[in-house]
Amino acid sequence: MSYKVSAADGYSLSLQEDSELISVLQNIALLLNTKRGTVPMHREFGLPMEFVDKPIDAIAFVEISDALEEFEPRARLDDVYFEKSADGKINLTVEVSIADEQSD
Repeated sequence: MSYKVSAADGYSLSLQEDSELISVLQNIALLLNTKRGTVPMHREFGLPMEFVDKPIDAIAFVEISDALEEFEPRARLDDVYFEKSADGKINLTVEVSIADEQSD
């Protein structure tokens, strides 16, 4: 089953999440909203943001896929979408599949 996670969606952080699915989706949202180099004591975490101001489709897919492989290996990137919101902002949304997903 695939899930969509948007960088624009608000989410509440739960450090002791019982549901593995919700934990994975929460981690992906956090990753999408973090620029690499901005997390003290864990500077490698986040997206390198090399796709900013460049043709973004292929570059963003590779960057996000690499970051998921490193920081959330339970998820596999299926697709990347850029959607324009009503206020004119471009929102990043990813579609992921969860490895070894179990019924919650």
